[in-house]
Amino acid sequence: MSDRARRLIGMSPSSPGPARPCAAESANEAIRAFMRERAGRPLGADERAEYERLLEVWAAAQRERLVEAA
Repeated sequence: MSDRARRLIGMSPSSPGPARPCAAESANEAIRAFMRERAGRPLGADERAEYERLLEVWAAAQRERLVEAA
């Protein structure tokens, strides 16, 4: 996972790999929390951009899981 992705989900860039809770699960929870806080209303432009960044982090973590599993 890139340093940028780690920072987006609150991890240190030097955090160890998948021995801790799965990065994809952490990113998924960050997305869920983000959306819970905004339930019942449309996202503004800045919020939409943040949501897209969180999705990128989640997708990168999912790809990393697939590579590790292979």
